[in-house]
Amino acid sequence: MTRRQIALLACTTALAATGLGAAAPPLESRSVHQVNPGESIQKAVDAAQPGDTIVLSPGTYHESVRISTPHLTLRGSGALVTVIEPGKGADTCAKAGNGICVTGTEGHPVEGVSVRSVTLRGFARNGLWASWTDRLRVQHVTAEKNGTWGIAQERSLRSTVRRNTARDNGDAGLFLGNTLDKEEGATDTKGTLVSENRVSGNRIGITVRRLRNLSVDRNEATGNCAAVFVVGDESLPRAGAMSVRRNNIHDNNKLCPKTPRLPALQGSGIVLTGAEETLVARNRVVDNVGTSPLSGGIVLFKSFVGVLSERNEIRDNVVLRNGGADLANRDTAGTGNTFRRNTCGVSEPAGLC
Repeated sequence: MTRRQIALLACTTALAATGLGAAAPPLESRSVHQVNPGESIQKAVDAAQPGDTIVLSPGTYHESVRISTPHLTLRGSGALVTVIEPGKGADTCAKAGNGICVTGTEGHPVEGVSVRSVTLRGFARNGLWASWTDRLRVQHVTAEKNGTWGIAQERSLRSTVRRNTARDNGDAGLFLGNTLDKEEGATDTKGTLVSENRVSGNRIGITVRRLRNLSVDRNEATGNCAAVFVVGDESLPRAGAMSVRRNNIHDNNKLCPKTPRLPALQGSGIVLTGAEETLVARNRVVDNVGTSPLSGGIVLFKSFVGVLSERNEIRDNVVLRNGGADLANRDTAGTGNTFRRNTCGVSEPAGLC
């Protein structure tokens, strides 16, 4: 056996031992299923095997699509030309008012699904909804004018949500949370990445609720009522241990009325409420103006159930011309929060700039 063969065998053995590289099907077994307008996307998905790709031709499709097959790719011909809108449907995804549902179970999370290059428009609840997934990839998707969230997930690990557009959705453009159906502590996402997305015209651009170990990086948020919310509560483990870095957050001045959970929103850049050990660094947060209790450039706020924001680090940000304050620590009972090397004009209390 040659040295190269020995090295390849060792690498393969190591991957098998860790479970990496073992789940994806071999290349020769993968098929491509072409779907044209007027044909059923769901029928193609149901016929596909792990590793297959569903390719949507340009056009508008009127249906909801449920994916539970691992390592499946659903790919449009580009978000500008491939659109999925509500239509008749009797399965759980359609009945729930969602466009695309990627769903596994607690015992068997669906792994390695990719959704890309489509527009999801006008669904009563969510453009894309994911639950119990591992290594989900959502890229180059436009989610617009959906009733609740544009792109949303719960109970999911190691996701990549990248280079998407979420606009004019009823609540958050992008929503990532631990679970919706019960109260429990924050979930470790094991490195979920939310990057290079553009969120505009939503109630909240990006909401991260009761999660740990993820990155919100290089996104642009504008024209929302609030740009980025990191939300925790009294459950343990606490939300946090994440990074919010290098985002461009500007002119989030849309006015949204109060709800049972939140006051009216306007002019909020980055808000941390009930979070811990979160790094907020190298963001540009400018021209966010409002008079809400949550208005301001970068705001620490005690959660509405009384949990303090603690041991968060806010550094090296450019935070200017924001209404209320550029930097606002409205959770002064929280301990260990630090503000360093930020460029700003007005802080609350004074002395943070």
